[in-house]
Amino acid sequence: MNKKFWAAEGGLCAAAALLRFALRGYAWWGYACLFAAALLLLHRFLPAALWKLVVVLVCIGLAYFCFVEYFIVKNARTDRDPGRDYLIVLGAAVYGEQPSLTLVRRLEGALDYLETYPDSVAIVSGGMGPGERITEAKAMYDWLVAAGVDPDRVLMEPEASSTEENLAKSFAIIRARGDEPAGKVAIVSSAYHLYRAKSMAALQGVPDSAGVAAPWGYFFVMLNYFIREAFGVTHLWVFGN
Repeated sequence: MNKKFWAAEGGLCAAAALLRFALRGYAWWGYACLFAAALLLLHRFLPAALWKLVVVLVCIGLAYFCFVEYFIVKNARTDRDPGRDYLIVLGAAVYGEQPSLTLVRRLEGALDYLETYPDSVAIVSGGMGPGERITEAKAMYDWLVAAGVDPDRVLMEPEASSTEENLAKSFAIIRARGDEPAGKVAIVSSAYHLYRAKSMAALQGVPDSAGVAAPWGYFFVMLNYFIREAFGVTHLWVFGN
């Protein structure tokens, strides 16, 4: 019995380390394995009364997680009739000068949108992070122009370092053009991120932004980010950013 228990513990911990540190895009699956390993330890060594308390707390946590995911999943699609004057493209990682797969997916969604709505102007938003030799905005501008989009339809916002800043600085660009973002903005991002992005836009006075979902990537990688997003939404609800 002890051998089976410690073998299960070792397997879960090894899987957690592999998913967290060796594979890109599976970190939250790793945390889930680590959480399962912790529950196994608690079940093994806690007194029965304390274990029952742990079960109750875990059930409450899972119920809350499902509650948050309802809003995330409900908004993880392109809104009906998303045509707007401006399309804000939220940045993601750039490796050197090459957009990451996540960013490419967002750009593919942006390209399809710009072809569908030829009067819309894109604002590509994102600064330069660690390991990036150009800003995310420049990487997105180059990608869209290379894909055939008229350069005059792509405005760069090269300073933002968070979704909150992406939106605020993009709204400032719209206002600097003598326009107002209310009623005139669509946001393209990864499907799991749209609820939080639109909620942040509402907090900044633009409650009617349209969501445009980028094409999905690998299924289990996307599920990883749906898990992570629940914590991002919780932070938004508690702290407002």
